Amino acid sequence: MRLTLSVRVFGLVTGTLALAACAVGPESPEPYMQSSAALKSLGATGAGKIRHIVYIVQENRSFDNLFQGYPGADTVSSGIISDGRSIALKPVSLKVHYDIDHSAGAMFEACNGTGKLPGTQCRMDGFDLERVGPGGPKGVKYPQYVYVPHPESRPYFAMAHEGVLADHMFASQLDESFVAHQYVIAAQSASSVNIPYGTWGCNGSGDQIQMITKDRNLKGSEPPCFDYETAGDELDNANLSWRFYASTYGSVSSGDGGDWSSYQAVKHIYYGPDWKKDVISPNWRFIKDVRAGKLANFTWITPVCDDSDHVNCPGGYGPSWVAALVNTVGKSKFWSSTAIFIQWDDWGGLYDHVRPPYEGYDGLGFRVPLIIVSPYAKRDYVSHVQYETASVLRFAEDLFGLPRLAEADRRATSPADDCFDFSGRPRAFRPIAAPLPPKFFMHQRAANYFAPDYE
Repeated sequence: MRLTLSVRVFGLVTGTLALAACAVGPESPEPYMQSSAALKSLGATGAGKIRHIVYIVQENRSFDNLFQGYPGADTVSSGIISDGRSIALKPVSLKVHYDIDHSAGAMFEACNGTGKLPGTQCRMDGFDLERVGPGGPKGVKYPQYVYVPHPESRPYFAMAHEGVLADHMFASQLDESFVAHQYVIAAQSASSVNIPYGTWGCNGSGDQIQMITKDRNLKGSEPPCFDYETAGDELDNANLSWRFYASTYGSVSSGDGGDWSSYQAVKHIYYGPDWKKDVISPNWRFIKDVRAGKLANFTWITPVCDDSDHVNCPGGYGPSWVAALVNTVGKSKFWSSTAIFIQWDDWGGLYDHVRPPYEGYDGLGFRVPLIIVSPYAKRDYVSHVQYETASVLRFAEDLFGLPRLAEADRRATSPADDCFDFSGRPRAFRPIAAPLPPKFFMHQRAANYFAPDYE
C-alpha cells in the first residue's frame, strides 16, 4: 500500500503530521497539504483553502439544452438537422417524459463526422437521426432539438451566477451513464461502452457489457464488474475520507436492484468494507449528515429518477434537488472550505452545437454543463477552458497530492486555475431560491424512487 504524508500549513510549513481519516471541519485552525508538489502550487490548487469537495452528478442534459441563452456562454437558439436545414430549438419542460437514444452509435449519428474514426470531425447535424422513444413533447417534430424553459432552469442559472459556469465541459466518455459514472470515480471504464445486459455492476451473474476498440468499433464484451483503482482507493490510502450517497432500488426496471452508485461496478469496493462504510443510502442522508456536522473530504451524490433531469424521468425536481444540496452546504460550517461541482453526466441525445475534441478512442463525448459553487469560485463567471468529466478528479488529485488514475485525468485540465481565486478570504454564501425545500426530498414518496437510467 502506498503511504502518503500530510503536511499542516500555518501560512508557511511548520511541520508534518498524519491526517486523521475523519473529515476536517472549518473550525480546525489550519488546513492540510498532501505532498511537497501540492505545497509548491498552493495558490493554484486550493490547498490551504479547500478541504471538502462535493461532486453532484445529474443526468443527461446537453449544454445548449439546459443553459440556452445564458449571458456570456456559447449557446445557440437553433440547430442544423441532417438535411441541412436550420430549425429553432423549442422549449420543453423538464417534466415531459420520453427517451432519446444516447448510445455510442447515437453519438456517431449525431456527430455525423468526416474523420476516419466514427464520432470525429463532427458536423453536429445528425441529432435528428437518433432514435426517439414513445411519448415526448406534443407538437414538437424534433424532440432532440429542445431547451429547458428558463423559469424551470432558474435555480441552475442562479447557481451559475453565484459561481462559475463552464461552457466547454465535455463528457470524458462517448456514450451513456454507466460508463460516465465510472469516469466519475476512476477516470476510466476498462474500454466498456453503452450499458450492461443485466445488472449494472458486480451483483449480477453472467451479465455483460460491450467493449469499444481503438478504432471505435464495438467488439466483444466483458462483465460489468471491474477491479481498477478508484479515487476512493487513493483517498483511503491518503487517510482522507470519502462518501458516495446513492439511493437503493429494488426492481428489475431500476437496474436489477442495487444502488445508483459507480462503486457497484468495482469489485474490491462492492465486496469490501468500503461498500458498507462509505456508500450511503438513501441519498438525502447527505442533508442530515451535513446538518449534523459530518462532511467527508470527497463526496459524490447521485439522484433518484424524478430529481435527476433525465429526459425519461418525469418529475422535473432536479433544480430544487440540487439547490437543496447546495443550500445545505452553504448554510453549514463547511461552506468556507468546500468546492461544489455540479455536472450532467452525458448529453442524453439532446442537441448541442459545439464539436467535441478527439482525445482518444473513447472520448470525448458531447458537451455537458458544469457549475462550480464555492466561497473561492469566481462569481458570475463563464469559463471557456476545455474541461471533461475527469477534470473534477484532476482538481481533487492536485488539491490532495494524489497520483493520476488513468489517461483521462492525466490529460484533463483542472478548473482550479481559471475558475477559482484563492488569494482572498472566503465570501459569504447567498442561498439559491428554488420551488421545493430540502424537506421535500427527505420525505419523497417511495413511488418516485427509481434509478435515473434503466435502458
